[in-house]
Amino acid sequence: MFRGLTPAAWVGSLSIMTDPTRPVPPLPDQPADEAARSAGAPTGATTPAYDPASDPDNTGVPRSLGDDAPAIGRGFFAALFDLSFRTFITRRLASVFYLVGLIAITIGFIVYLVNGIVGGVSLLWINTGAGITAIIATLIIVPLVSFIAIIALRFIIEAVVALIAIAENTERTAQHTRL
Repeated sequence: MFRGLTPAAWVGSLSIMTDPTRPVPPLPDQPADEAARSAGAPTGATTPAYDPASDPDNTGVPRSLGDDAPAIGRGFFAALFDLSFRTFITRRLASVFYLVGLIAITIGFIVYLVNGIVGGVSLLWINTGAGITAIIATLIIVPLVSFIAIIALRFIIEAVVALIAIAENTERTAQHTRL
């Protein structure tokens, strides 16, 4: 970038980049969301404007009912046994998977916490220091691991939902660009 510049010219170019007296570009008259709302939908538009507040999935993926009306009417089991894999059910089931994962993590938390405390108490009769250490370690490690497991579960489910949203958007884009 600065190849062929003398050291003085190079330092001078740095001062241009960090010069606080350079004029700041003017701010627009209105925020972008207000400008988009005031522009309105183009004439002849068949799909309603996207409103994030009314999005049931809250993934930022606009849903148009125009092309998806037959797919919305299809039942869960029809989508489940769709052998062509044109209908995605993962987004519908993400909350169920998350709930099942939370229940499994909670059961594991309770089992490991009770076993750790019972094991620590049983160690108190043999070696007091080892028993106290086991109880303290259980009270610190089990909740920490459970918390990390909940975060990992959430990340994984969000990643899968994002991939499915990308696939749905790609399919919609491909349908709209076909001649």
